[in-house]
Amino acid sequence: MFDELIHNYLAVVSMVLFGIGFGNLLLQKNLIKKIIGMNIMDTAVYLFLASMGYISGRLAPIATDGNTDPSRYINPIPSGLVLTGIVVSVSVTALMLALTVRLYRRYHSLDIDAITLMVQQEHRE
Repeated sequence: MFDELIHNYLAVVSMVLFGIGFGNLLLQKNLIKKIIGMNIMDTAVYLFLASMGYISGRLAPIATDGNTDPSRYINPIPSGLVLTGIVVSVSVTALMLALTVRLYRRYHSLDIDAITLMVQQEHRE
């Protein structure tokens, strides 16, 4: 079992990173820290996809010498998914940070529990 963990260390590291990010997302009250936790989870998923798509000894799928034998190249789909995911996660992070700035300007707090209480008080009035 230990040999399998060593052989798949990138998958193990990505699972640990995902767990750290998920725990951060669940346990933190600060909105910025929650966003950081979500970014750690994103990074773990990208690491996992990239590690599963890599095949040792193969080249990037760019045919420069005219050789188009598919056994020489890695599968380009995981790399494309990672690049697309990075673009999406940067956009989502920017949106979350913009909404966090708006919440801070309105409620002068980054604590999600305090903001929830203030919203509930506003709706009672």
